[in-house]
Amino acid sequence: MGCICGKVSVTEDSRENTRERQLNKESSDLHVPRVISSKREESFRVKNRPGSGDLRVGVVEKKANNSKRVRDDHFEGRKENSEVVVVNFPGMGSVPKAMEGEQIAAGWPSWFVAVAGEAIKGWLPRPSNSFEKLDKIGQGTYSSVYKARDLTNNKKVVALKRVRFDNMDPESIKFMAREILILRRLDHPNVIKLEGLVISHTSCSLYLVFEYMEHDLTGLASLPGVKFTEPQVKCYMQQLLSGLEHCHSNGVLHRDIKGSNLLIDNHGILKIADFGLASFFDHHQCAPLTSRVVTLWYRPPELLLGATHYGIAVDLWSTGCILGELYTGKPIMPGRTEVEQLHKIFKLCGSPSEDYWRKSKLPHSTVFKPLQPYRRRLGETFKDFPAAAVGLMETLLSIDPAIRGTAALALKSEVNT
Repeated sequence: MGCICGKVSVTEDSRENTRERQLNKESSDLHVPRVISSKREESFRVKNRPGSGDLRVGVVEKKANNSKRVRDDHFEGRKENSEVVVVNFPGMGSVPKAMEGEQIAAGWPSWFVAVAGEAIKGWLPRPSNSFEKLDKIGQGTYSSVYKARDLTNNKKVVALKRVRFDNMDPESIKFMAREILILRRLDHPNVIKLEGLVISHTSCSLYLVFEYMEHDLTGLASLPGVKFTEPQVKCYMQQLLSGLEHCHSNGVLHRDIKGSNLLIDNHGILKIADFGLASFFDHHQCAPLTSRVVTLWYRPPELLLGATHYGIAVDLWSTGCILGELYTGKPIMPGRTEVEQLHKIFKLCGSPSEDYWRKSKLPHSTVFKPLQPYRRRLGETFKDFPAAAVGLMETLLSIDPAIRGTAALALKSEVNT
């Protein structure tokens, strides 16, 4: 569904600026504080699980006392003088030897099949000479993004994201395999589509082939003189919530909803992109997740307070931030540090109730609990917004994640009807 207000119209210079953010986390993170602190030294360790072909990767934080703290999406523990973490991502890992041989015969390199065989099951690699690079539109530490033409598909314009694997590092390949698995599971008009994979046989690189989108929400909002109308806001919110509902109903948490990850084409179609921090989740699973996700300005209070058991509510909080941003034209809670971010949240949304503090038992609650409670000021702060928009923000930006509801419920709100 495109925006009812019509096609997006911008100058060529503006288009160059907005498209540079496409599918490029490293570039977009220059605008917002990064999720992971640069003050800690990180390394990666991996090992096969005994009796299983699956792998799971953890981040090993090296401490001053030479101990190590292990972090990944489903495990956090303390290991003294440990170098190996045995962990497991569901549905990932190697494939049976017979299938591995078939994948290698089909053109996949052995170093990729050994780690990501499950992620590429049933797919054939695209030949690199079937694409013509037109322009480099993004550059990050480990990836580059190109605008390209698919020579085998009526010269369709696509985006090629090249990911480099230094020394064929299996840990890096493993994280990319999870992103590929997630993208393959999703199929929705408001979720970016992975159209194929290209393996470079001259270097340890993988190209992800995506549909090409001309803009992103942050770039459009930053254009001089641009102010989204109420019909535009409604249109974008409907598409964002529709895409999110599809992700959540398929067991996927995005965990990095923000304007630069919401791509928009010239017809007003919005697609959720960049699933690098996304994770599979199960309502019935009790395994802990990492709290070090979601870009700071869009991170919900429970993650800032150290929660490791959470669900779809984290994406809904970020969506509430996006709704406010669509009307104001700028981020509504731009904190510089985690402490400042929590302060901004409490000033706008009020501090948690005593009952919430007591029941949640969040790790950082004793450190960040304010001495005096904050009153909720969201309604008066955004009193010039349409009443329906404020009502939806009141729900999505609830301090208690249990009150935020679901994307499906938000789609039924007055804003989207």
